[in-house]
Amino acid sequence: MTLDGIEYRVLELFSGIGGMHYAIKRSGKCYKVMAAIDINPVANTIYNHNFGADQAMSRNILSLTPERIRKLDVNVILMSPPCQPFTRNGNFKDVDDRRADPFVHLCDLLGNIPTVQFILLENVKGFERSQACELYKTKLSDAGFYFKEYILSPHNFNVPNTRHRYYCVAKRTAFSSTDTQIVTEPSPRHIQPPISIGDIVEPESENLNRYLLKDDLLRKRLAIMDICTPDSTNSMCFTKAYTHYAEGTGSVYSPLGKTDFDAIYKQAELALDENDRLGLLRRLKVRYFTPTEVARLMSFPDDFQFPNESTDKQRYRVLGNSINVLVVSSLFDEMD
Repeated sequence: MTLDGIEYRVLELFSGIGGMHYAIKRSGKCYKVMAAIDINPVANTIYNHNFGADQAMSRNILSLTPERIRKLDVNVILMSPPCQPFTRNGNFKDVDDRRADPFVHLCDLLGNIPTVQFILLENVKGFERSQACELYKTKLSDAGFYFKEYILSPHNFNVPNTRHRYYCVAKRTAFSSTDTQIVTEPSPRHIQPPISIGDIVEPESENLNRYLLKDDLLRKRLAIMDICTPDSTNSMCFTKAYTHYAEGTGSVYSPLGKTDFDAIYKQAELALDENDRLGLLRRLKVRYFTPTEVARLMSFPDDFQFPNESTDKQRYRVLGNSINVLVVSSLFDEMD
């Protein structure tokens, strides 16, 4: 099936800042995004900044109908539905969470979109145990799709970041492997040469001083934070709450080598005078990763940019809701 030489005609749902778009582009497939839909105006602005004006539409997915999908003439659906109904912070409300309504609606459409040949879904690890996932897989089977499940992290690909996510690839033709187990290891051909955090970060400059941790955080919360140095080969998953909560939302960075960092930090721990201790902690130069650095850790390409009008808070939030481009791009192998 081709359209002016375009083999894959894509409907991108919950499109965010375009992670799925970048992933299929990276895969080298011959594609065209026919429509991208998200209700987040900030995400749409960033998407359009990178892919062209009016590429992403602000529309409620509950309004989508089989007729509308057929009119778009798509044969591929890419989607990353909201993960909050399946997380601790979202209270695990699952299909009873109103934020899951658009996804449940899409499940009900699957039996009436025969032109769609391939669907790729991403969600948080844990989604595979949800009622929503069981509903989705049942609807896929009823609609004549085969599916294959994955739980992968960019760290498995030698990207210095851990971000375990659930993926489900569905298509009309059977997979070459009949193994029904969830795949947890990437294809060797997608594993990159190892890189460190030092290969990701921006060159040190005064422009980065605004990302330095405040004194209060240095004194009270540094001990519980995950601190990367240039030689680190991993970092924590970055969430949309990064910079707002000290624990569990993402790593922070010090430009010092690990040996120097450990020596100064030990001195700070032993300091009896609070001012001396704070002075030593300041020497560590611990800062937040910039939005650009977080985007790199999520394998966004170098030409990805944020519009000048977006704030750091907005940038961290949309990145926390996005996907790892490299990991998702590897899954397009299943199109063949």
